[in-house]
Amino acid sequence: MNIYYTDTIENVAEHMLHGFFTEFPNPPSPTTHLKLLHNSSYIILAIDASTQQVVGFITAISDNVLSAYIPLLEVLPDYQGKGIGTELLKQLLSQLSHLYMIDLLCDAPLQAYYQRFGLQPAPAMMIRHYANQSGN
Repeated sequence: MNIYYTDTIENVAEHMLHGFFTEFPNPPSPTTHLKLLHNSSYIILAIDASTQQVVGFITAISDNVLSAYIPLLEVLPDYQGKGIGTELLKQLLSQLSHLYMIDLLCDAPLQAYYQRFGLQPAPAMMIRHYANQSGN
């Protein structure tokens, strides 16, 4: 498997973004996925060189002064367990290292994974409008 990483969405098209958001009850379409990548402050994509398919991605939204929030880290199911998520997170945290705070919300079972990278558990507040989850 030949995976390469990029921080640009140049040459990325909707047809390269299928299979993500498998655990979302109301998943975004590839059109919405591409739009959210365009509107993110930072992105890293993992691309399978043999198929030119995006197989993983991570995004951050930032004020580029003090803070950033990492809302999404996704790796296609067939590519999980191969270190792709780890590499995506390492590259993004490196790009955000100049900031005071980097926040990420995750379920309790995922906290140990993120702690390996220096993230600390913290109380949080949130609202979820699941009817808007698809972004359409």
